[in-house]
Amino acid sequence: MWPVLLAYYAGVVAMAGVSLSRVGSDNYGSRKIIMFRKHRPLSSCHETVLKKGGRVVRELPLVHALAVRIPERGQSLEELGLHPDVLLIEDDFQVQTVALPAVRLRQREQTIPWGVECIGAPKAWQEAAGEKVKVAVLDTGIDASHPDLKVNIRGTKNIKFPGWEAGDGNGHGTHVAGIIAALNNNFGVVGVAPRAEIYAVKIFNRRGNGYISEIIAGLDWALQNKMQVVNMSFGTTRPSQALEEAIRRCVQAGMVLVAAAGNEGKENSVMYPARYPGVIAVSAIDRKNNLASFSSRGPEVTVAAPGVDILSTYPGGKYRAMSGTSMACPHVAGVAALVLSRDGHISGRQVVKTITSTATRLPGLTPEEQGSGLVNASFLAAGTRFEGEAREGPADLPLSVIPSTTN
Repeated sequence: MWPVLLAYYAGVVAMAGVSLSRVGSDNYGSRKIIMFRKHRPLSSCHETVLKKGGRVVRELPLVHALAVRIPERGQSLEELGLHPDVLLIEDDFQVQTVALPAVRLRQREQTIPWGVECIGAPKAWQEAAGEKVKVAVLDTGIDASHPDLKVNIRGTKNIKFPGWEAGDGNGHGTHVAGIIAALNNNFGVVGVAPRAEIYAVKIFNRRGNGYISEIIAGLDWALQNKMQVVNMSFGTTRPSQALEEAIRRCVQAGMVLVAAAGNEGKENSVMYPARYPGVIAVSAIDRKNNLASFSSRGPEVTVAAPGVDILSTYPGGKYRAMSGTSMACPHVAGVAALVLSRDGHISGRQVVKTITSTATRLPGLTPEEQGSGLVNASFLAAGTRFEGEAREGPADLPLSVIPSTTN
Protein backbone atom coordinates (compact mmCIF):
# COMPACT_ATOMS: atom_id res chain seq x y z
CA MET A 1 0.00 0.00 0.00
CA TRP A 2 1.30 3.46 -0.87
CA PRO A 3 1.29 6.04 1.91
CA VAL A 4 -1.24 8.85 1.61
CA LEU A 5 -0.79 10.48 4.98
CA LEU A 6 2.24 12.22 6.44
CA ALA A 7 0.96 13.31 9.84
CA TYR A 8 -1.04 11.64 12.57
CA TYR A 9 -2.44 12.81 15.87
CA ALA A 10 0.12 12.50 18.62
CA GLY A 11 -2.14 13.70 21.36
CA VAL A 12 -4.67 16.40 22.10
CA VAL A 13 -4.89 18.71 25.06
CA ALA A 14 -8.34 20.11 25.81
CA MET A 15 -8.48 23.57 27.33
CA ALA A 16 -11.38 26.03 27.60
CA GLY A 17 -13.24 24.16 24.87
CA VAL A 18 -10.38 24.56 22.38
CA SER A 19 -8.53 21.57 20.88
CA LEU A 20 -4.75 21.89 21.10
CA SER A 21 -2.54 19.30 19.41
CA ARG A 22 1.24 19.06 19.61
CA VAL A 23 2.45 17.70 16.28
CA GLY A 24 3.73 19.30 13.09
CA SER A 25 6.70 21.18 14.57
CA ASP A 26 9.87 22.34 12.84
CA ASN A 27 12.65 24.86 13.47
CA TYR A 28 10.21 27.74 13.07
CA GLY A 29 7.59 26.33 15.43
CA SER A 30 4.42 24.31 14.99
CA ARG A 31 2.02 25.05 12.14
CA LYS A 32 -1.48 25.63 13.48
CA ILE A 33 -4.85 26.86 12.26
CA ILE A 34 -6.56 29.26 14.66
CA MET A 35 -10.25 29.99 14.12
CA PHE A 36 -11.53 33.23 15.65
CA ARG A 37 -14.98 34.51 16.52
CA LYS A 38 -16.47 36.39 13.59
CA HIS A 39 -17.02 39.66 15.43
CA ARG A 40 -13.29 40.29 15.34
CA PRO A 41 -11.66 41.21 11.97
CA LEU A 42 -8.85 38.89 10.92
CA SER A 43 -6.54 41.88 10.49
CA SER A 44 -6.74 42.56 14.22
CA CYS A 45 -6.17 38.89 15.04
CA HIS A 46 -2.62 39.13 13.71
CA GLU A 47 -1.63 41.13 16.78
CA THR A 48 -2.90 38.42 19.12
CA VAL A 49 -0.65 35.86 17.42
CA LEU A 50 2.36 38.18 17.26
CA LYS A 51 2.14 38.95 21.00
CA LYS A 52 2.58 35.25 21.71
CA GLY A 53 5.69 35.05 19.56
CA GLY A 54 3.86 33.52 16.61
CA ARG A 55 4.03 34.28 12.92
CA VAL A 56 1.08 34.46 10.53
CA VAL A 57 1.52 32.28 7.43
CA ARG A 58 -1.75 33.21 5.71
CA GLU A 59 -5.28 34.38 6.32
CA LEU A 60 -8.14 31.92 5.79
CA PRO A 61 -11.22 34.16 5.44
CA LEU A 62 -13.44 31.27 4.31
CA VAL A 63 -13.37 29.92 7.87
CA HIS A 64 -12.33 33.17 9.62
CA ALA A 65 -8.99 31.74 10.66
CA LEU A 66 -5.25 32.28 10.49
CA ALA A 67 -2.61 29.72 9.56
CA VAL A 68 0.29 30.40 11.90
CA ARG A 69 3.56 29.16 13.29
CA ILE A 70 3.76 29.06 17.08
CA PRO A 71 6.96 28.51 19.15
CA GLU A 72 7.21 25.10 20.77
CA ARG A 73 8.68 26.44 23.99
CA GLY A 74 6.72 28.26 26.66
CA GLN A 75 2.98 28.59 27.15
CA SER A 76 2.10 30.46 23.96
CA LEU A 77 -0.21 27.79 22.58
CA GLU A 78 -2.04 27.25 25.86
CA GLU A 79 -2.45 30.98 26.39
CA LEU A 80 -3.88 31.41 22.90
CA GLY A 81 -6.30 28.57 23.64
CA LEU A 82 -7.64 30.56 26.60
CA HIS A 83 -8.16 33.75 24.59
CA PRO A 84 -11.89 34.63 24.54
CA ASP A 85 -11.90 35.31 20.77
CA VAL A 86 -10.38 31.93 19.84
CA LEU A 87 -12.80 29.19 18.83
CA LEU A 88 -10.39 26.46 17.75
CA ILE A 89 -6.72 25.65 17.46
CA GLU A 90 -5.72 22.60 15.43
CA ASP A 91 -2.69 21.28 13.58
CA ASP A 92 -2.07 22.53 10.08
CA PHE A 93 -0.89 19.11 8.92
CA GLN A 94 0.13 17.84 5.52
CA VAL A 95 -2.07 15.95 3.05
CA GLN A 96 -0.97 14.02 -0.03
CA THR A 97 -2.35 13.09 -3.43
CA VAL A 98 -3.69 9.54 -3.78
CA ALA A 99 -2.27 7.97 -6.94
CA LEU A 100 0.11 5.13 -7.68
CA PRO A 101 3.25 5.64 -9.84
CA ALA A 102 2.74 6.45 -13.52
CA VAL A 103 3.48 4.05 -16.39
CA ARG A 104 5.13 5.61 -19.44
CA LEU A 105 3.31 5.34 -22.76
CA ARG A 106 3.61 6.76 -26.25
CA GLN A 107 0.38 8.18 -27.57
CA ARG A 108 -0.12 9.58 -31.09
CA GLU A 109 -3.53 9.17 -32.69
CA GLN A 110 -6.40 10.12 -30.44
CA THR A 111 -7.96 7.36 -28.41
CA ILE A 112 -10.86 7.40 -26.02
CA PRO A 113 -9.50 6.06 -22.70
CA TRP A 114 -11.33 3.01 -21.41
CA GLY A 115 -12.64 4.90 -18.38
CA VAL A 116 -14.25 7.63 -20.49
CA GLU A 117 -15.84 4.96 -22.68
CA CYS A 118 -16.94 2.88 -19.70
CA ILE A 119 -19.04 5.64 -18.15
CA GLY A 120 -20.75 6.46 -21.45
CA ALA A 121 -19.36 9.99 -21.83
CA PRO A 122 -19.04 9.88 -25.67
CA LYS A 123 -22.79 9.25 -25.94
CA ALA A 124 -23.43 12.55 -24.17
CA TRP A 125 -21.15 14.82 -26.21
CA GLN A 126 -23.69 15.83 -28.85
CA GLU A 127 -25.95 16.99 -26.04
CA ALA A 128 -23.35 18.32 -23.60
CA ALA A 129 -19.56 18.46 -23.54
CA GLY A 130 -18.90 20.67 -20.53
CA GLU A 131 -19.34 24.01 -22.29
CA LYS A 132 -19.10 27.11 -20.06
CA VAL A 133 -18.68 25.06 -16.87
CA LYS A 134 -15.86 26.14 -14.55
CA VAL A 135 -13.95 23.26 -12.97
CA ALA A 136 -11.24 23.91 -10.39
CA VAL A 137 -8.55 21.25 -10.05
CA LEU A 138 -7.00 21.56 -6.58
CA ASP A 139 -3.77 19.69 -7.08
CA THR A 140 -0.07 19.87 -7.96
CA GLY A 141 -0.71 22.40 -10.72
CA ILE A 142 -1.26 21.76 -14.43
CA ASP A 143 1.00 21.93 -17.48
CA ALA A 144 -1.01 24.67 -19.18
CA SER A 145 1.03 24.33 -22.38
CA HIS A 146 0.09 20.69 -22.97
CA PRO A 147 -1.39 20.57 -26.52
CA ASP A 148 -4.27 18.38 -25.37
CA LEU A 149 -5.20 20.80 -22.57
CA LYS A 150 -4.12 24.38 -23.30
CA VAL A 151 -7.32 25.50 -25.04
CA ASN A 152 -9.35 24.45 -22.00
CA ILE A 153 -7.06 25.96 -19.33
CA ARG A 154 -8.83 29.24 -18.54
CA GLY A 155 -7.00 30.32 -15.41
CA THR A 156 -4.40 29.42 -12.80
CA LYS A 157 -3.71 30.22 -9.15
CA ASN A 158 -0.63 29.22 -7.22
CA ILE A 159 -1.60 28.93 -3.56
CA LYS A 160 1.48 26.86 -2.66
CA PHE A 161 4.05 29.27 -4.04
CA PRO A 162 2.40 32.69 -4.50
CA GLY A 163 3.78 34.77 -7.34
CA TRP A 164 4.97 31.78 -9.35
CA GLU A 165 3.23 30.02 -12.22
CA ALA A 166 0.95 27.14 -11.27
CA GLY A 167 3.01 24.62 -13.24
CA ASP A 168 3.11 20.92 -12.48
CA GLY A 169 6.44 19.46 -11.37
CA ASN A 170 4.75 16.26 -10.21
CA GLY A 171 2.41 15.19 -13.02
CA HIS A 172 -0.59 14.32 -10.87
CA GLY A 173 -2.56 17.51 -11.54
CA THR A 174 -1.98 17.40 -15.29
CA HIS A 175 -3.13 13.79 -15.38
CA VAL A 176 -6.28 14.61 -13.42
CA ALA A 177 -7.03 17.58 -15.69
CA GLY A 178 -6.79 15.40 -18.79
CA ILE A 179 -9.30 12.91 -17.41
CA ILE A 180 -11.75 15.76 -16.91
CA ALA A 181 -11.24 17.79 -20.07
CA ALA A 182 -8.57 16.66 -22.55
CA LEU A 183 -9.55 18.08 -25.94
CA ASN A 184 -11.51 16.14 -28.54
CA ASN A 185 -9.08 16.55 -31.44
CA ASN A 186 -7.11 14.19 -33.66
CA PHE A 187 -4.35 13.19 -31.24
CA GLY A 188 -3.70 12.09 -27.67
CA VAL A 189 -6.69 11.36 -25.49
CA VAL A 190 -10.09 12.89 -24.84
CA GLY A 191 -11.57 13.73 -21.45
CA VAL A 192 -15.02 13.15 -19.98
CA ALA A 193 -16.05 16.78 -20.61
CA PRO A 194 -13.77 17.91 -23.47
CA ARG A 195 -15.09 21.48 -23.54
CA ALA A 196 -15.10 22.20 -19.83
CA GLU A 197 -13.17 25.23 -18.57
CA ILE A 198 -10.31 24.09 -16.33
CA TYR A 199 -8.71 26.23 -13.62
CA ALA A 200 -5.44 25.05 -12.10
CA VAL A 201 -5.29 25.74 -8.36
CA LYS A 202 -1.88 24.65 -7.15
CA ILE A 203 -1.97 23.59 -3.50
CA PHE A 204 0.64 20.79 -3.54
CA ASN A 205 4.38 20.77 -4.24
CA ARG A 206 6.22 18.48 -6.64
CA ARG A 207 6.12 15.69 -4.05
CA GLY A 208 2.34 15.91 -3.92
CA ASN A 209 2.27 17.40 -0.41
CA GLY A 210 0.31 20.36 0.90
CA TYR A 211 -1.06 21.73 4.16
CA ILE A 212 -4.67 21.79 5.30
CA SER A 213 -4.51 25.60 5.27
CA GLU A 214 -3.54 25.53 1.59
CA ILE A 215 -6.51 23.31 0.76
CA ILE A 216 -8.79 25.76 2.57
CA ALA A 217 -7.20 28.68 0.70
CA GLY A 218 -7.74 26.82 -2.57
CA LEU A 219 -11.40 26.25 -1.76
CA ASP A 220 -11.75 29.92 -0.86
CA TRP A 221 -10.26 30.93 -4.23
CA ALA A 222 -12.64 28.54 -5.99
CA LEU A 223 -15.62 30.01 -4.17
CA GLN A 224 -14.61 33.62 -4.77
CA ASN A 225 -14.03 32.92 -8.47
CA LYS A 226 -17.37 31.16 -8.93
CA MET A 227 -16.09 27.67 -9.71
CA GLN A 228 -19.00 25.26 -10.22
CA VAL A 229 -17.13 21.98 -9.75
CA VAL A 230 -14.05 21.27 -7.60
CA ASN A 231 -11.93 18.16 -8.05
CA MET A 232 -10.04 16.98 -4.93
CA SER A 233 -7.88 13.95 -5.75
CA PHE A 234 -6.22 13.82 -2.35
CA GLY A 235 -6.96 12.57 1.12
CA THR A 236 -5.98 12.02 4.73
CA THR A 237 -7.19 9.72 7.47
CA ARG A 238 -7.03 12.62 9.89
CA PRO A 239 -10.00 14.98 10.28
CA SER A 240 -9.78 18.76 10.39
CA GLN A 241 -12.57 20.89 11.81
CA ALA A 242 -11.37 23.90 9.82
CA LEU A 243 -11.44 21.93 6.55
CA GLU A 244 -14.86 20.53 7.39
CA GLU A 245 -16.18 24.05 7.92
CA ALA A 246 -14.68 25.18 4.60
CA ILE A 247 -16.32 22.22 2.86
CA ARG A 248 -19.66 23.00 4.51
CA ARG A 249 -19.59 26.60 3.31
CA CYS A 250 -18.69 25.63 -0.25
CA VAL A 251 -21.46 23.04 -0.42
CA GLN A 252 -23.90 25.55 1.04
CA ALA A 253 -22.86 28.01 -1.68
CA GLY A 254 -23.86 25.48 -4.36
CA MET A 255 -20.49 24.15 -5.47
CA VAL A 256 -20.14 20.50 -6.51
CA LEU A 257 -17.23 19.00 -4.55
CA VAL A 258 -15.81 15.66 -5.73
CA ALA A 259 -13.10 13.82 -3.77
CA ALA A 260 -11.12 10.60 -3.97
CA ALA A 261 -12.25 7.98 -1.44
CA GLY A 262 -8.64 7.01 -0.78
CA ASN A 263 -6.23 4.18 -1.48
CA GLU A 264 -6.37 2.47 1.90
CA GLY A 265 -7.71 -0.78 0.41
CA LYS A 266 -9.84 -1.83 3.37
CA GLU A 267 -13.28 -1.50 4.93
CA ASN A 268 -14.42 1.74 6.58
CA SER A 269 -11.42 3.62 5.26
CA VAL A 270 -12.88 6.52 3.26
CA MET A 271 -10.57 9.47 3.73
CA TYR A 272 -11.13 13.16 4.34
CA PRO A 273 -12.37 15.34 2.65
CA ALA A 274 -14.36 12.63 0.80
CA ARG A 275 -15.78 11.57 4.15
CA TYR A 276 -17.43 14.93 4.85
CA PRO A 277 -21.17 15.45 4.23
CA GLY A 278 -22.03 16.96 0.87
CA VAL A 279 -18.89 15.73 -0.87
CA ILE A 280 -19.15 13.14 -3.67
CA ALA A 281 -16.82 10.37 -2.47
CA VAL A 282 -15.50 8.25 -5.34
CA SER A 283 -14.20 4.68 -5.14
CA ALA A 284 -12.29 3.00 -7.98
CA ILE A 285 -13.09 0.05 -10.24
CA ASP A 286 -11.06 -1.79 -12.88
CA ARG A 287 -11.90 -2.82 -16.46
CA LYS A 288 -13.86 -5.85 -15.27
CA ASN A 289 -16.07 -3.79 -12.94
CA ASN A 290 -14.28 -5.15 -9.88
CA LEU A 291 -13.40 -2.88 -7.02
CA ALA A 292 -9.74 -1.87 -7.33
CA SER A 293 -7.67 -3.66 -4.70
CA PHE A 294 -6.32 -0.35 -3.38
CA SER A 295 -9.66 1.45 -3.20
CA SER A 296 -11.03 2.61 0.12
CA ARG A 297 -14.60 1.61 0.84
CA GLY A 298 -17.23 2.46 3.42
CA PRO A 299 -20.74 3.89 3.88
CA GLU A 300 -19.54 7.34 2.79
CA VAL A 301 -18.82 6.20 -0.80
CA THR A 302 -21.19 8.02 -3.16
CA VAL A 303 -20.37 6.46 -6.54
CA ALA A 304 -17.67 4.40 -8.22
CA ALA A 305 -15.62 5.28 -11.32
CA PRO A 306 -12.74 3.84 -13.37
CA GLY A 307 -9.42 4.16 -11.55
CA VAL A 308 -7.03 1.47 -12.84
CA ASP A 309 -4.56 2.00 -15.71
CA ILE A 310 -6.13 5.30 -16.71
CA LEU A 311 -4.45 6.95 -19.70
CA SER A 312 -4.26 10.73 -19.57
CA THR A 313 -2.12 13.80 -20.14
CA TYR A 314 1.25 14.33 -18.45
CA PRO A 315 3.64 17.31 -18.30
CA GLY A 316 5.82 17.98 -21.31
CA GLY A 317 3.17 17.08 -23.86
CA LYS A 318 3.35 13.46 -22.74
CA TYR A 319 0.86 10.79 -21.71
CA ARG A 320 0.92 8.33 -18.83
CA ALA A 321 -1.25 5.58 -17.39
CA MET A 322 -1.92 5.97 -13.67
CA SER A 323 -4.04 4.22 -11.07
CA GLY A 324 -5.74 5.39 -7.89
CA THR A 325 -8.94 6.88 -6.60
CA SER A 326 -7.21 10.10 -7.70
CA MET A 327 -8.01 8.95 -11.24
CA ALA A 328 -11.56 7.81 -10.44
CA CYS A 329 -12.45 11.17 -8.91
CA PRO A 330 -12.05 13.31 -12.09
CA HIS A 331 -14.31 10.97 -14.06
CA VAL A 332 -17.11 12.05 -11.74
CA ALA A 333 -16.06 15.71 -11.80
CA GLY A 334 -16.27 15.49 -15.58
CA VAL A 335 -19.79 14.06 -15.44
CA ALA A 336 -20.80 16.90 -13.10
CA ALA A 337 -19.52 19.33 -15.75
CA LEU A 338 -21.60 17.53 -18.41
CA VAL A 339 -24.72 17.79 -16.25
CA LEU A 340 -24.16 21.50 -15.62
CA SER A 341 -23.44 22.24 -19.28
CA ARG A 342 -26.82 20.77 -20.21
CA ASP A 343 -28.61 22.72 -17.50
CA GLY A 344 -26.53 25.38 -15.80
CA HIS A 345 -29.39 26.57 -13.64
CA ILE A 346 -29.63 23.52 -11.40
CA SER A 347 -28.12 23.61 -7.91
CA GLY A 348 -25.09 21.72 -6.72
CA ARG A 349 -27.29 19.43 -4.65
CA GLN A 350 -29.38 18.68 -7.75
CA VAL A 351 -26.21 17.76 -9.64
CA VAL A 352 -25.26 15.33 -6.89
CA LYS A 353 -28.77 13.85 -6.88
CA THR A 354 -28.68 13.46 -10.66
CA ILE A 355 -25.31 11.69 -10.55
CA THR A 356 -26.39 9.27 -7.83
CA SER A 357 -29.83 8.54 -9.27
CA THR A 358 -28.50 7.77 -12.76
CA ALA A 359 -25.59 5.59 -11.60
CA THR A 360 -25.46 1.97 -12.76
CA ARG A 361 -25.43 -0.58 -9.96
CA LEU A 362 -22.72 -3.19 -10.39
CA PRO A 363 -24.01 -6.62 -9.26
CA GLY A 364 -20.69 -7.79 -7.84
CA LEU A 365 -20.14 -4.85 -5.50
CA THR A 366 -21.67 -3.84 -2.17
CA PRO A 367 -23.04 -0.35 -1.43
CA GLU A 368 -19.93 0.31 0.68
CA GLU A 369 -17.80 -0.41 -2.40
CA GLN A 370 -19.78 1.44 -5.07
CA GLY A 371 -22.24 3.75 -3.32
CA SER A 372 -25.13 4.29 -5.73
CA GLY A 373 -23.18 2.55 -8.49
CA LEU A 374 -20.90 3.27 -11.44
CA VAL A 375 -21.18 6.89 -12.54
CA ASN A 376 -23.05 7.07 -15.84
CA ALA A 377 -23.03 9.92 -18.37
CA SER A 378 -24.96 8.17 -21.13
CA PHE A 379 -28.33 9.31 -19.78
CA LEU A 380 -27.45 12.77 -21.11
CA ALA A 381 -27.59 11.52 -24.70
CA ALA A 382 -30.24 13.18 -26.83
CA GLY A 383 -33.56 11.42 -26.51
CA THR A 384 -32.65 9.56 -23.34
CA ARG A 385 -35.23 10.02 -20.60
CA PHE A 386 -34.11 10.53 -17.02
CA GLU A 387 -35.78 7.80 -14.99
CA GLY A 388 -34.79 9.14 -11.58
CA GLU A 389 -33.57 5.81 -10.21
CA ALA A 390 -30.40 3.80 -10.56
CA ARG A 391 -30.46 1.03 -13.14
CA GLU A 392 -29.24 -2.53 -12.81
CA GLY A 393 -26.22 -3.00 -15.05
CA PRO A 394 -24.75 -6.08 -16.69
CA ALA A 395 -22.00 -8.03 -15.01
CA ASP A 396 -19.49 -6.69 -17.54
CA LEU A 397 -20.04 -3.45 -19.44
CA PRO A 398 -18.47 -3.07 -22.91
CA LEU A 399 -15.01 -1.61 -22.36
CA SER A 400 -12.38 -0.16 -24.67
CA VAL A 401 -9.05 -1.61 -23.57
CA ILE A 402 -5.97 0.54 -23.99
CA PRO A 403 -2.75 -1.48 -24.37
CA SER A 404 -0.08 -0.46 -21.91
CA THR A 405 3.64 -0.96 -21.56
CA THR A 406 5.86 -0.89 -18.51
CA ASN A 407 8.97 1.16 -17.90
